[in-house]
Formats: sequence, C-alpha cells, structure tokens
Amino acid sequence: MILSKTFPVLLAAAALALGAAPTLAAPAVPDISACQPGKPCAAPLPVKVVVVSLFEIGKDEGDTAGEFQLWKERAHLTQRIPFPQSFHDLYYNPETQVLGMVTGVGTARSTAATMALGLDPRFDLSKAYWLVAGIAGIDPQDASIGSAAWARYVVDGDLAHEIDAREIPKDWKSGYFPRHLKGPNDTTTPIDTSGGEVYQINPRLVGWAFNLTRDVKLPDSDAIRTERMRFTGYPNAQKPPFVLEGETLSAMTFWHGKLLTDWANDWVHYWTQGKGEFVTSAMEDTGVLQAMTYLDRIGRAQKDRVLVLRAGSNYTMPPPGVDAASYLLRENEGYAGLEASVESLYVVGSKVVNAWLKNWDTYKDTPPE
Repeated sequence: MILSKTFPVLLAAAALALGAAPTLAAPAVPDISACQPGKPCAAPLPVKVVVVSLFEIGKDEGDTAGEFQLWKERAHLTQRIPFPQSFHDLYYNPETQVLGMVTGVGTARSTAATMALGLDPRFDLSKAYWLVAGIAGIDPQDASIGSAAWARYVVDGDLAHEIDAREIPKDWKSGYFPRHLKGPNDTTTPIDTSGGEVYQINPRLVGWAFNLTRDVKLPDSDAIRTERMRFTGYPNAQKPPFVLEGETLSAMTFWHGKLLTDWANDWVHYWTQGKGEFVTSAMEDTGVLQAMTYLDRIGRAQKDRVLVLRAGSNYTMPPPGVDAASYLLRENEGYAGLEASVESLYVVGSKVVNAWLKNWDTYKDTPPE
C-alpha cells in the first residue's frame, strides 16, 4: 500500500517549524574545493553534526522522499562535496556546519562509508555529533508505523549459527543461535559480547534526546490510521505515531512475520542481558557503530556522540488473520508508513540537531545529558 502524498497543512507547517535551523552568524569555513578526496588538506572543513541517511529512493530532491531528501532540502545542505570512495556524494551547510551523508543499504556499505568519511583528512570530525536517522520495521507490540524510536542498544542479527528449521531437534525453538553457544537451549555458557554483536549507545545522550523530543507531535494520516487499526489486540500498534525509546536489530536479511518477531525480541533480550526491548528492525546500524568504535580509538571521531533514530515505515509482522507472505509482498509494493516515517525522522531528529547547534559553545566540549 502506498501512502497518500497529502498530510494536513498544520502538521506540515509544524514539521517545518520544528526543523527550522537556528539563526546563526555564518562562520568562516575553509575552501576545500582544491583538496582531493582522501588526500591531505591544509585546512579541513569543520563539522558539528553528521546526519547519516542510509538510502534515497530516486533523486535527492523533487520526487518521493527517502531518508535523505528532507534533510537536504530543509537543513539547506547545498554544498556538494565529491566522495568517490563511498556510495553517494556528501552535502554540507557552511553556515550550520552540518554534513549529510548517504551510506547505501546494508552493513557492508554503512561500515565502509563511515570509515571512509572518518579517515578523510578533508574533514574535522573531532567534535562532531552523529545522528543515524533511518526508516525501519516496527514491532506492533511496542509502537505504530510513523513512530520514532531512540535506540539504547544496537544489536547484530547476522553473527550466528544456523540450522534449517526442518532439520533442528524437536526441543529447539529455533535453528538460529549465538556462535558461542551449544544450541538455542544452552543457558550455562557465559555471554560473550566481544564479537560485535551488541553496541550500547551513550545512555546519557539517549536520555537527553528522548526527553527533548518525547512530546513532539508526529505526522498522522487517514492512510496509516486505517492500516494500524487492522492490528486488533495490539494497543501500541493502534496509537497515533509517537516517540519512544527502544532497541534496533540490524540484519542484512529483510525478515518478516510473527515467529521472527518473537525471535527478534528473544535475540535482543539475550544480547542486552535483559536491559533492552526490541522495537525496530533495520540493516546498517551495527556497521556504523563498528566503524565509529575504530575511529574513536585513533581520535578521528567520538563514539559517545552517536545517536540512532529509527522510524517505523512498516510492521515487522502482519495483522491478525493475514499470512506473513501475503503481507510482506504487499508491503514491498510500497511501505504503508514510508511518508510518515521519513517525516518523523526529520521532525524528531532536527529538534536534536538544532539543540546541538544552538548550544554549540557548551556542547562542543561537553555532551548534553
């Protein structure tokens, strides 16, 4: 189902108002046009905020918006910077010093893009905050499409052992289990998080961002209202879009269904040792966090200045009475909550970005909490 292209005028106006860039005196920034990508640059470009999008649907402006388009247009990311060592050129606002990047879909591209930017001498990212803002599947047990979740943990869903479900022992709930365990029923082997299976986001920064945005009114429409009301028995799925805290599971396979949603909840519960709640499914976030971990070690970026915001474009399982295959194939024709989710990403994310910029004299050295 493709969402209607019309939102109420008042909501659109509110979104723009919330996202309006603060009035700042334009700082002098160096001209890096003569600097070659990846080569030494005498005066690197200062960056206060990196907005990390993962994909764009078509053009960067003027057509159906993916994750990047609203940021480019509304945050006035007008200066194009060649970035041939990655998926997509960069865009920069020299007045606000906000940099926008599009990594490309999947963990491999997000890892490579983040490392490529972090190691590029043309940019000074030493004080930069990073906002990863992307659409996601959303668990109807926790929230509705259009809702936006700040991740406290990012969990990897790919690093595992797997046996086809048709060949697993009868007492196994799943054929998919952590690599260091002897099977899904193994409860005695100590948890080992050294392999990159879980990343905790700076809890103080997440708490600050959530408190700042928890009451932001998110866009709604008749189309997504109709879709969410199909989820009888799931009260959170039937609510108008809202802001919450909740974990994201990154996996390269686009999975779907009630049984896999149950698996995702168990998987996140295991890797966060009961501290996390699975809310959104995505692909790229563990790649970004792994790259940031390495960049932090050499002082090229600060991993404690990263936030991950995911907004629900579709549910991770079908409504009651609908089989998973039919619902997945229908959603692949156009996510029910696509327009709402990209709007929510901007409305919520820009409030945080604007707070960083407005209070830069403080936040450049001391992260908010």
